Amino acid sequence: MLLNITYYLIFGKPLIMYLGILTLLSFLLTATVGYLVFSGKAKPPIITFSTHRFLAYTSIALALIHGTLGLLIYFPIK
Repeated sequence: MLLNITYYLIFGKPLIMYLGILTLLSFLLTATVGYLVFSGKAKPPIITFSTHRFLAYTSIALALIHGTLGLLIYFPIK
């Protein structure tokens, strides 16, 4: 069943490809927010350290889902 989710087509491309792109963008956004917070260039009411932490947790969760679906291609659950 999870293998069907991995290969679910959206505009002719599998879901895992879009999830990988989303994960990469999430990590890049997390790094950008972290840089802005630690360099002092961010506006405190809008971007704070807790925003950076939330984005980091989200990025890690996306990466774990993406990695799990990627491994299911080679080790399918029966």
